[in-house]
Amino acid sequence: MSDGGGDGVKSSLRHRRTPAWWTDAKLGIFVHWTPASVPAFAPVEPGIGTLLQSDDPEALAQTPYTEWYENSLRFPDSPVSAHHRKVYGDRPYAKFAQDWEAGLESWDPESWAARFAATGARYVVFVAKHADGYCLWPTGVANPNRAGWNCERDVVGEMADAVRGAGMRFGIYYCGGFDWTFDRTPIGSMSGVLGAIPRGDYPAYAEAQVRELIARYRPSVLWNDVAWPAKAPQLRQLLAHYYRTVPDGVINDRWLPWSAALSVARTGPARRVVDAVSRRQARRDGGLIPPEPPHYDHRTPEYVAFPEIEHRPWELVRGMDRSFAYNAESRPQDFLGHEELLWLLTDVVSKGGNLLLNAGPRGVDAQIPDEQLDRLDWLGSFVGHAGAAIHGTRPWVTAGSTTPEGAELRYTTCDDRVFAFISGAASRVTLPDLRKTPATSAALLDGYVVASEGHDNGIVLTLPDAPRGPQPIVVALGGVVAATR
Repeated sequence: MSDGGGDGVKSSLRHRRTPAWWTDAKLGIFVHWTPASVPAFAPVEPGIGTLLQSDDPEALAQTPYTEWYENSLRFPDSPVSAHHRKVYGDRPYAKFAQDWEAGLESWDPESWAARFAATGARYVVFVAKHADGYCLWPTGVANPNRAGWNCERDVVGEMADAVRGAGMRFGIYYCGGFDWTFDRTPIGSMSGVLGAIPRGDYPAYAEAQVRELIARYRPSVLWNDVAWPAKAPQLRQLLAHYYRTVPDGVINDRWLPWSAALSVARTGPARRVVDAVSRRQARRDGGLIPPEPPHYDHRTPEYVAFPEIEHRPWELVRGMDRSFAYNAESRPQDFLGHEELLWLLTDVVSKGGNLLLNAGPRGVDAQIPDEQLDRLDWLGSFVGHAGAAIHGTRPWVTAGSTTPEGAELRYTTCDDRVFAFISGAASRVTLPDLRKTPATSAALLDGYVVASEGHDNGIVLTLPDAPRGPQPIVVALGGVVAATR
């Protein structure tokens, strides 16, 4: 294959189907763990969706994402800069890598993998290099701007072995769109995002590192962020190489190739246009939905779910609180609640998506905080009970509705069964989207048979009279048909 960007490669990429293992997975765990996890500080308000809708040209200086600590430091009046001056004085950001590496003495990758597997997750996506450029593996591709800016211990390799040993697929996150050791431009808005994609020798550096990661770890997921710094023909060649190496591999949708049009975002008039368009889109979407690149296997809305069933593979990406990397400032109310988390997974799966939920370990001691462990346990308890209605399912004819009694409903289906997830249920619940047939059956997943009655306005279920916890009630129904509209 002499021309990796030729028509044959274009066609092969265009006709790829997302592998069934990924579509069936429904739950994955993201891991953000960088030198920024040592200071572990970001403002908790406002959330990222609100900032993206703001008219403030420096809104992202207030980002709740701890992993953006170094960028936030470049704004002298940001909350991060004020915190840094107070706690660390003039200490350079790069010094946090020493503390992070010291914390590795307490790291137990097998225990992490065991906790992730216990949630019912089928894959883990591990951050190998975030925007600060620090590499969590002993890369052979030297950084020309910050010498030794990588870990000598093979953290990525150890995590890969632990994840695979626990029966899950292993994926790698690489921030191709940013590297703040190559471009130190402060990023305050979406035009700043586009304008900060490094040029010069960075595209070759990023490609060499991604090829190294593919060769060393053969990741089942190759998860890029922001955009890709090379032009489309070079990108197609890289993706074709990945698929040849990992035939059932999966890539996300943040591979927008660089073009000269992106450089225009650095100019004043174009910046204003880009920011105005981005604000309108964020207000329409309610948050961050990346633009579609020429090729991808799945979409990745961030901190926002699609409102209806999506017929393209997708995953909702978010932290347990308002950050991906660990934020010591997070309050109890900043975290997903028990019922909220389980319903989030239910909602995403009913619309054909996966939930990629982030864990953000501490940087000083390589431990996952208790607040996050609790939420991993909540997922494990729910998915362990309701896995048959989650893993390997597909959306039904509608994602869900509300019952006449006021309960929320979501649906999935597998083979000839329809699974109804019921939140806030009373003892008698009407499923208005279904109609009973002579062959109808209804049972809880533990085998308890649920009485069902057919009515003009749906199927009425009589549920067991038991205390309602945070988990949705799940009823498996056979021999039912969809109500006509």
